[in-house]
Amino acid sequence: QVQLVESGGGLVQAGGSLRLSCAASGSISAIDAAAWYRQAPGKQRELVARITTTGSTNYADSVKGRFTISRDNAKNTVYLQMNSLVPEDTAVYNCNANVRVVTGRTYSYWGQGTQVTVSS
Repeated sequence: QVQLVESGGGLVQAGGSLRLSCAASGSISAIDAAAWYRQAPGKQRELVARITTTGSTNYADSVKGRFTISRDNAKNTVYLQMNSLVPEDTAVYNCNANVRVVTGRTYSYWGQGTQVTVSS
């Protein structure tokens, strides 16, 4: 059984920072590509940031220069550092990762989501 567990969300004032974590646990070998998505009330889910197996990254235009996605392969964890937060960043943030399990196959998993609320 593989799980992605997110943490680090919360309430922060505009201009503040949060760091989200997405930790994979279970019978896994490694995390391959991973991404953070977010969905605000009444809006479609959008891709926030993505990181490849080799560490290449890309970001939504709305977060470039403010958010940084990173990974710790030893801990099977992906992070999203969010700086200079604005109220428009308020959303439920979900982690998605392609996880290589011990059998050698790769599956896509989603975390349960973590709420980020930015007050003005």
